[in-house]
Amino acid sequence: MNLLSKKLAAAALAVLVLGGAQAYAREKQPKHKKNQDLSANPLADVNSKQPDKVLFDKAMVALKKGRYDVARLTLQTLLNTYPDSEYRMRAKLAVGDTWFKEGGAAALTQAEAEYKDFITFFPQAPEAAEAQMKVGDIYYQQMEKPDRDYTNAQRAEEEYRNMINQFPDSSLIPRAKQRLRDVQEVLAERETQIGLYYASRENYPASIARLQTVVDTYPLYSKSDLALLTIGDAYAGEAHAVDLARGLSGAVKERMKALYLDRAAKAYGRVITRYPMAPHVEDARDRLIALNRPIPEPTQAAIAESDAEERSRQPLRFTDRTLGLIQRGPSVVEAVHVGEPSLDDPKRTIAPDITKQNIALFNEAVTEGRPAQPAVAAKPTGINEPPRSDQPSEAPVQMAAPGAGNSLGVSVVSAPSAAPAGANSNAVLKPVGPTNTTLPAAEKPAEAPEQVNDIKPGSVPTQGQAVASGKKPKAPKADLSSESSSKKKKKKGLGKLNPF
Repeated sequence: MNLLSKKLAAAALAVLVLGGAQAYAREKQPKHKKNQDLSANPLADVNSKQPDKVLFDKAMVALKKGRYDVARLTLQTLLNTYPDSEYRMRAKLAVGDTWFKEGGAAALTQAEAEYKDFITFFPQAPEAAEAQMKVGDIYYQQMEKPDRDYTNAQRAEEEYRNMINQFPDSSLIPRAKQRLRDVQEVLAERETQIGLYYASRENYPASIARLQTVVDTYPLYSKSDLALLTIGDAYAGEAHAVDLARGLSGAVKERMKALYLDRAAKAYGRVITRYPMAPHVEDARDRLIALNRPIPEPTQAAIAESDAEERSRQPLRFTDRTLGLIQRGPSVVEAVHVGEPSLDDPKRTIAPDITKQNIALFNEAVTEGRPAQPAVAAKPTGINEPPRSDQPSEAPVQMAAPGAGNSLGVSVVSAPSAAPAGANSNAVLKPVGPTNTTLPAAEKPAEAPEQVNDIKPGSVPTQGQAVASGKKPKAPKADLSSESSSKKKKKKGLGKLNPF
């Protein structure tokens, strides 16, 4: 067979194969699409063309395509036109979804208001848990990094806790718990960074207060072992500061150092017993060995719990660190995925409380070994002595038995106004002053002297006499002889030549 015959045979075979494929394509039945008709009524399990269902489907399609204004308008038409529709509850929730998916500060605020209204109107509906969950998601999306504003993180923690407490039977509880663990990871990271900064500045009371709050409030935090280790180092630093202090006796220094080191050893021991699989366990062991203290042994349950927590965490990779510099929100890669998050915040530890504990330790170290001084009974003050703040005073009145005397049970002593004849000389109060208290008789006023209006000759009448006589008195001439004057009489004739 030559080359030409081979080519002809190959062409004929290709024609036959192509014809068979076309015939098979014509005979093949078309595929039936799955029943995804949005007009199907899920409550009756039948296809329906009800007007309220048509409006609801139209709004859902608009929401899926990002046409949020159209979706809201359609849903409001459904709620206003068909107030008794079976889709009324889902439409009310979908209005909040349109604001939630639109995003932005103003839209998220409106979405929160819609979800809160839904919970108020339908508190027993299964969708109420979904609405509460989305309220927490609103603040979860707006969380900042641990070193920024933490208001949204606090609100997210509060909303997720409300969701878990109010709807414990909801199918969204596992997701809410994981979101709560992520939020608490961010809040604990913030407190730990502040505590480590105070420790670097050797402000030990403030550092202990912050880190103790982290350990007590967020036990699932990924760096709880580091927080406990830093607490122990802070107490060890307090002991070193006591050793360098001046003005204290050697015995007092030794007692205070022992008390501080006991607290440091307790913090190191808790790292080993609570987080035996954590990265800083070996550091805690080394510090206990340096302090010559016994090393506690963790239980099998603690080992299993710590191992499960460490295995559930994702390692922080280079890409995560790089994205952490670019993205706005915090990184929650190291958050634990097992265990129950704390639903109630215990009392926070503050720096003044740690300072008070230090003062109590100092007083304990100073008073240790001294003999106890007997307590001196306070002597009450007398009746006429002024009262004292440290001693009780005697009662000035005598209490009577109940039912006797007046209703208050107090006998009131009244002083007599005057001691009558034959009165007791031992009376409580005696009258002071003359015994004769009779008032003297009123005296008759003296007669006024007779008024004389005659003016003697040669005398100057007074103003009253001049008025009585009807004549205007003349003003006396002023005596100017004693007054000085700068004016002098001019000299005349030969007197002008006389200089004197």
